[in-house]
This record gives sequence, structure tokens and C-alpha cells, in this order.
Amino acid sequence: MTTIADFEKDLYLFLLNIAKNNPVAHEWLAHLPTWLGDVKDKSRYAHAPYYTSAINKLPNVHPVATDLTDKVAITLGGDWQMGEYKKTTALLKTLMPWRKGPFFIGSDDKLIHIDTEWRSDWKWQRVAPHLDLVGKRVLDVGGGSGYHGFRMLGAGATSVVVIDPSCLFYHQFMAIKHFVGACDVHYVPVGLEVLPSGGWFDVVFSMGVLYHRSSPFEHLEQLKAQLRHGGTLVLETLIVDGDEHTVLVPFERYAMMNNVYFLPSVPALTKWLGKVGFVDVRCVDIDVTSTDEQRATEWMNYQSLVDFLDKDDKTKTAEGYPAPKRAVMIAKKP
Repeated sequence: MTTIADFEKDLYLFLLNIAKNNPVAHEWLAHLPTWLGDVKDKSRYAHAPYYTSAINKLPNVHPVATDLTDKVAITLGGDWQMGEYKKTTALLKTLMPWRKGPFFIGSDDKLIHIDTEWRSDWKWQRVAPHLDLVGKRVLDVGGGSGYHGFRMLGAGATSVVVIDPSCLFYHQFMAIKHFVGACDVHYVPVGLEVLPSGGWFDVVFSMGVLYHRSSPFEHLEQLKAQLRHGGTLVLETLIVDGDEHTVLVPFERYAMMNNVYFLPSVPALTKWLGKVGFVDVRCVDIDVTSTDEQRATEWMNYQSLVDFLDKDDKTKTAEGYPAPKRAVMIAKKP
């Protein structure tokens, strides 16, 4: 039966292999016991033992097929009975709220659809056409439950490392990987700022992170530090309309979030990326976030985007700012 310990062992072996040609991976390995210990430390995260217990109770059933190309779907075989279906559904719901997905586990009348708050597959459909991940080593910063990480592997990446300091998201990832099985998508439960510098990734993703950083230039520098020379940055973030001098700084909250600091225009963001040394900067997509893409569901039954917008004018947030609009930027590290 696969366990969190099995997947953590796989992570160690993966980094040991990387370290043969990339000495900085030895620094990752030196820190890894602390990083993995902290995310399961009850004194830090009171729910950690509860989450771990839920994953350990998941039934040991084997996938007949796994689709990471069009979706994240794990088809289970004949040992997937109604009892296992009901038990798994109940256990996965103890890991709510589920924000990034969706995920599909099972088959036919025993199919679990984890209908997450975000239709992360829609974001992926906007990003993927502009990338070639075949044979690439990828880092996904702030990857949440790992949804996009699995899709990156499905798009041909050689390996994916998802980082996110959330205890809940770490365990959600482990729950999904329990059914996917061993694969080269790994999760390190830390923030970008603690990673050793010295890039060995071909592609680094930062999607939905930049506006949560009080020092956006520091974040961009940290992203660049994880890339090899010639590597690609994929940056997706909230933006506002305007020229190269336009940057919105919400006074208190933005769309009811109290940790939003800077929303630049695309021209301003282009200059930011150039200032920290990126080249070939281009915007490949702009999209207004809809209440169909971000919404409350059975698996995330709290307030969502519709509650964060002006009740009389959906083009504005509850605070009167422009409603969420997102851009996808692609840039190169020279």
C-alpha cells in the first residue's frame, strides 16, 4: 500500500539523482528532513495528524488507467467496490476545502468528482498552448493541491516539483497521488523564499502568487534564481488595465482578500520582468475571471467570487476596484 512515507522516499531518490549533475540539489536534500517534518508537526499545524490519518485509511485499489493529458482522472479496477467508493468519498471530504482541480477518481456509478472551487483546467487550457514541456524539468510555485503539476507531467514534462507551504494542500496532493501511484510529480511543502538558489529547472511556473507578495521584485528574482540559463518563466497574475505606469495598490482588501499588494498593468509588468533581467517578455493571454471559473461547490462550500464582487455591478469588486482580470506572461532567463 502506498503511503506518504513511500512518496517522500521517492522524492529523496529523485533529488539524489538530480544531485549527480546539479550540486545545489544537495542543499535541498540537507533541508528536506526539516521541511517534511515541519508540515506534519502538530505544534505547527493542529490538523496535520488528522489529515495524515485520513490518507492512511484510503483503500488500496489499483488504477486501470490514468489520464493526465485532458484531465486528472484515475480509473480504478474491479477491486473498486461501492464500499470503497463511499469510504473514499467521506475521507476526501475530510480534506476540504478543495480549491484547485477538478479531480476524477473511480468509474461509472462509482466515480468521485472532486468539484473544486477553481476550474483549474480552464486556466491550464489558456496556458498550455503557449508551452512545450516535453522533456523539461518543471517547478510549480504555489501549486496548491498539485493539479497543474499533474497536468504538466501529462504535457510531457520529465519531472515536476510542486512547492507550497500549506499543510492542507500537501495532504490533498498525497491523497491524489495515492491513487495515481508513483510518478515524477513531487511535492516539497515550503515557500519559494526558502529554496536554495542555483537554478536547475527548465520551466518555472508562478500562477496566482505574485499579487500576494509585498515585495514583487523579490519574488521575480527568486523565480529567476530557480531557472537554468535559457529557462522559461510562466507568470500568471492579477492585472489592471493601463499603461506602463499603472499599478493598483489596494488600500485594505481586494475582492475580500487582505493579502493583495500590487496589481500592475501588462505594460508595467513587462517592465518589471525586464528590470530583473528577463528577456523575450510577452503576454500570451488576458482573461476576466468569471463566476463559473471560481465558485462555491460541494467540495468548497464557503464564500467564493460571486460574494466578493459588487452586488449591483459585477465589473467591480466589493471594494469598488476593477473585477479580477488575469494575464499570462512568458519570459526567458538569458
